[in-house]
Amino acid sequence: MRGGKFVRLDGWTLISLFIAALVFIPIAAILWLAFFPQENIWPHLLNTTLPRYFFNTMILMASVGVIAAVIGTTTAWMTTRYKFFMSGFFGWSLLLPLAIPAYVGAYALVDFLEYAGPVQTTLRGSFGWSSSKDYAFIEVRSMGMAAMVLGMALYPYVYLLVRSALSEQSSDSYDVARALGAGPFSRFIRVALPLCRPAIAAGTSIAMMEAASDFGVVDYFAVQTLTTGIFSVWLESYNAGGAAQLSLIVLGLVFILITVERAARQKSRVYSLGKSLRPVPKTDLTGWRNFAAFLTCALPFAIGFLIPFSIIATHAVENLNGWSDGGLMRALLNTLTVAFIAAIITVLAALALVYGARLSGRQLPRLVLPLASIGYAAPGAVLGVGLLIPLAGFDHWIADTIVALGGPDVGLLVTGSACALVLAYVTRFFALGTGAADSAFGRVSPSLPQAARALGKSTTATLGLVYLPLIRNSLGTAFLLIFVDCVKELPATLLLRPFNFNTLATRVYDQASLENLGNAAPAALVIISVGFIAVLILSRKLLAR
Repeated sequence: MRGGKFVRLDGWTLISLFIAALVFIPIAAILWLAFFPQENIWPHLLNTTLPRYFFNTMILMASVGVIAAVIGTTTAWMTTRYKFFMSGFFGWSLLLPLAIPAYVGAYALVDFLEYAGPVQTTLRGSFGWSSSKDYAFIEVRSMGMAAMVLGMALYPYVYLLVRSALSEQSSDSYDVARALGAGPFSRFIRVALPLCRPAIAAGTSIAMMEAASDFGVVDYFAVQTLTTGIFSVWLESYNAGGAAQLSLIVLGLVFILITVERAARQKSRVYSLGKSLRPVPKTDLTGWRNFAAFLTCALPFAIGFLIPFSIIATHAVENLNGWSDGGLMRALLNTLTVAFIAAIITVLAALALVYGARLSGRQLPRLVLPLASIGYAAPGAVLGVGLLIPLAGFDHWIADTIVALGGPDVGLLVTGSACALVLAYVTRFFALGTGAADSAFGRVSPSLPQAARALGKSTTATLGLVYLPLIRNSLGTAFLLIFVDCVKELPATLLLRPFNFNTLATRVYDQASLENLGNAAPAALVIISVGFIAVLILSRKLLAR
């Protein structure tokens, strides 16, 4: 049945609208709970903890943004414009911090720098100091260290986007600048930075959004932010309305970042004037310049990946008994199960949503794509709050209905199982699926599905016979990236996991919270190994230029 210009109500359109509505439920629940709380503690929050939560969150976001922007932009410039010692290795290895969840990096850093750690132990042994009173050392669990850990974990977002932007630039602009007497630093400031400003803004905004939504790092470093406030109000005060109101502030900050980034990108459009790009030749560095470039790339790699990985791997090797722990095996099985199911559902739902929107060609289905992707901008803790309340109500409605019909009390079917966790993962990473599917569909020539339809094939048959064989690689990549992100997700898992249900991420968090990094190390090393696969995919697909 055909509708008006705004929407066409056929089967695929209805499917896409239904999926978008399901994905948007957590955000709608947050809005409802925040504006219509059962117990309004907003005045109490405003007069007590909210200013501290908000101020700390803003400081953390700004600090992480600066660190990620400076390191990501500088290293991208170095690896794309110069040849120096190990420059080829750094070209892809600077992405490796993405393989280590920020909370794992925090646990490793504290173990490395704390009083009983190797750094301070070596200092005391070398200089004959007997206690911490004999020397001054940085405060390990502090706002500054939390910002440094997050910045080192998140700078690859900036590095990846800026490197891609630099590799797509022609040498014409740099040749003109060189002819006018501009040196290397001047070309970087006056040519490269303006041309890369949209990429820098996009990468920095992603890093800042991740910093705003982080829980594991700030909780371990005892930094009170809006995210820790959500957990505190929800789990300690049992106030869903207050948690939703804090969640709404986090969502507001995220949307402000997205709006500012998109506005800056629209005002900073860069066009190529030629039909073909002449790549910028790399300059060979020698002497102290070679060493300076090496050090510029080596330090972020060492702090963001090498040191945390070495510490975790050392603990994992020293604690061989931890590998046979039944809790680790159960956590691994739980993680693989929920991550696999969530990734499959996400890819299939995203495929149906994008296909239905493209078939309709009307305004409404195309509008649901960004609406359905909103979950990726929402922190895991926010989605946890937004899902738990409606799902709990749905659970009680099902149980009451079955009892009213004379059946047994089935208990909590959704929130009492891993179903809620799967739904949270699907909502959280749905944008990855829709982005991959939409991009893959766009690369298929329109003549192919048109030929299939001319031969009498239905829309469903066209999807299976024409589109799927051509886009399966893109969908497979999206599945793997979603799977990896599900394995690493912590805040939503902590809020929605059933009783006595651990994943690798929650096992690492639980053990590290007890200062038992040895038992946390095996699970952490498995997470890092899974993340390493995603980094290899990114480096192969996006850095092979």
